[in-house]
Amino acid sequence: MHPGRGGGGEYGDATTKGDGDNLEGGGNHHHPTHHLKFSGMALKITLLFAVVIITCLLLNQSTYPIEFFRSSNSFSLPKDSNISSLPSCENRDAYSSSFHQHTSQNLLSPEKEENRDLETTLRKAAMKENRTVIITTLNAAWTEPNSVFDLFLESFRIGNGTAELLKHVVVGAFDQTAYNRCLAEGLHCYAVTTDGVDFSGEAFFMSEDYLKMMWRRIDFLRNVLELGYDFVFTDADVMWLRNPFERFYPDGDFQIACDHYWAEYKDRSNSPNGGFNYVRSNNRTIQFYKFWYTGQFYFPGKHDQDVLNFIKLDPFISQIGLEMRFLDTAYFGGFCEPSKDLDLVITMHANCCIGLYNKLHDIKMVIDDWKRYMSLPVDQRNSTIRSWTVPRICG
Repeated sequence: MHPGRGGGGEYGDATTKGDGDNLEGGGNHHHPTHHLKFSGMALKITLLFAVVIITCLLLNQSTYPIEFFRSSNSFSLPKDSNISSLPSCENRDAYSSSFHQHTSQNLLSPEKEENRDLETTLRKAAMKENRTVIITTLNAAWTEPNSVFDLFLESFRIGNGTAELLKHVVVGAFDQTAYNRCLAEGLHCYAVTTDGVDFSGEAFFMSEDYLKMMWRRIDFLRNVLELGYDFVFTDADVMWLRNPFERFYPDGDFQIACDHYWAEYKDRSNSPNGGFNYVRSNNRTIQFYKFWYTGQFYFPGKHDQDVLNFIKLDPFISQIGLEMRFLDTAYFGGFCEPSKDLDLVITMHANCCIGLYNKLHDIKMVIDDWKRYMSLPVDQRNSTIRSWTVPRICG
């Protein structure tokens, strides 16, 4: 027993006072009245402490809702952390500010980093005179050996005045395989990713993965416009046979190829095809792409081309002053409506064709037709070969 503890009762260790010190005026003697008073004081202190703790918890709860905790990975205690390291109630406001600043930076930094990487890629690929790039998007299924992508690249190499355009091509890769293939070809490559979605397999027409891929593409192209770059977007099943820039309209913001063309380039009753378009970066086109992207929520289960057909007549298009132009299939043809004259054709699209095997078969025929045409002397081309042998399986 420690000297001066007065018998070392139940609360004897609650004080460190020495011999001769008093507790509640009762000396060192353990008295029943003193015991009751001390118990009452301890209860009050305990209740007061509980109120303070509950108040802190309620205040913190109002600052950081449960939903935010559940969605954030940044606020979790490590296994070896000490509870005393958490901020006190008095420092809650200062902590709240720094916490939200930290999480905001975490939320924003991936997008900023993504834009920085994309801008770097676009800058390297762009035509110096007008900040224009040529963009296509790919997944693993389209980049296998002897695939559609091989024919796409071949068309540039055998086309009339198109080989030089390859250095301006940016491949938006939906998966690692497509990205690696792009690098192997020495092209400009950018990873277009979507959290929790695997785009590596063949996305069958109108499947859930197909729709996700198409809408991710629209959002990606909107981002390109916001970075200040014009672009020609081309599906990889579009064969580039001549330089298209000479055939684009000088006054069009948004110019798009057609499944079917009804003879007037401003007529919005034309049937556009989202697989080939030329877009200038300005406020009108940026607003338009945002409008187009949100259309997926108003027309659920529809792909981007269907939604474009719905919104092309919307008053919003006129309100923002967007100049929309439709490209003649005589120059920008496809399997839906093939161009009739090989002397005029610029691009040939494997549209109106479902399935990679079918596309591959008929695109090879396009390449063969073009090679035969280009092998002839110029003065014999018109009299010998005027049109295509396709579509054969497609269409």
